[in-house]
Amino acid sequence: MTRSRSFIEVEPESHFPIQNLPYGVFRPQHGGLPRIGVAIGSYVLDLAALDEAGCFSHLPAVTGKGIFAQPTLNAFMTLGREAWREARGSLSRLLDAEEPTLRDDKRLRAAAFHLQSQVELLLPVQIGDYTDFYASKSHATNVGTLFRGKENALMPNWLHLPVGYHGRASSIVISGTDVRRPNGQVKLPNSEAPIYSPSRQLDYELEVGWIIGTGNDLGKPIPINEAEDHLFGLVLVNDWSARDIQAWEYQPLGPFLGKNFATSISPWVVPLEALTPFRIPAPEQTPRPLPYLTPESANSFDIKLEANLQTNVSEQPVTITSSNYSHLYWTIAQQIAHHSAGGCNLQAGDLLASGTISGEAKEARGCMLELTWRGTEPIQLPSGEERIWLADGDRLTLTGYCQGDGYRVGFGEVTGRVLPAF
Repeated sequence: MTRSRSFIEVEPESHFPIQNLPYGVFRPQHGGLPRIGVAIGSYVLDLAALDEAGCFSHLPAVTGKGIFAQPTLNAFMTLGREAWREARGSLSRLLDAEEPTLRDDKRLRAAAFHLQSQVELLLPVQIGDYTDFYASKSHATNVGTLFRGKENALMPNWLHLPVGYHGRASSIVISGTDVRRPNGQVKLPNSEAPIYSPSRQLDYELEVGWIIGTGNDLGKPIPINEAEDHLFGLVLVNDWSARDIQAWEYQPLGPFLGKNFATSISPWVVPLEALTPFRIPAPEQTPRPLPYLTPESANSFDIKLEANLQTNVSEQPVTITSSNYSHLYWTIAQQIAHHSAGGCNLQAGDLLASGTISGEAKEARGCMLELTWRGTEPIQLPSGEERIWLADGDRLTLTGYCQGDGYRVGFGEVTGRVLPAF
């Protein structure tokens, strides 16, 4: 089978070849309204411009309805998987090196292509609800060991269901947004009472999130073998965490101020179809999950993940985490099925995140809490600095990609700089 090639030149290390075509929302720097585009190489392809030119006239679910002249992907996502497949197929054909329709139309190319460096990338979806899971066994084991000891590392329910909690959708921000160090109640080790203070233990969490494209009716669970049909695509997630605030407040109802101040996501939503060639078997689960969580086949993805830290002193970022999506114990399908099992109605634009993705190796730990073993093993940086937690001025960048034969399907990056507390 011959690998597809675009008439747009794409470097082998680019995250955005024709095999990817992730969706995003952008606004040209010279002005204009937000609209939907796809990334191809170093460009953004304006889908609203293609629609106006009649390039989608054969797609009745899309054409002439202004679906792509929108400030979010929500309207497009509600059309369902068949419409997504048809639109993706049309884009693949239009960008193919052997297809002249777009390649040879200089006027349309000038209108439809924008350099990514010359656009503002916006939050791609209107997020109505956000759920954060705890699906990495190594992460849960490490955190449990730190707080409860090795013998009680995993709580009794962890191997039976995907543990999760509802987060705060309004504080989800796009990559590049500065993150303000939060204030909250902190209970210092030798103090009898808490104080109100900026967090002293600010952390990142290396996660992957998935965007719900079509939801389910209230009271009607999503069967596990249909769960991925409701999934539009995946993004990178940094679910910033104030560990000291969380440690004092979380019992008995879980995270609150320690997690709700900011969650950063990448601007490009990678379609599930782009990740299909990189499916691998999911980890074996023991004990076997209950039937509503047992799919016909359990799949994961081979997605390489990194976290990079750059301080005010360092000239270059340093990789502090090298992990992989495949370290997740609970699959996307299981998390969606469990989320809806009680009748919860998921909706287009809902964000579900994996929780911190850590592997068994030390370099695969997906947050500072694990990397520094709760502060007892500081990270030594090439600049001569050391870190236990994130400092003001630090920039944390997550990136991820799947490696194909001569190409990559990637997510770009999600980055944020820590600002001092108010």
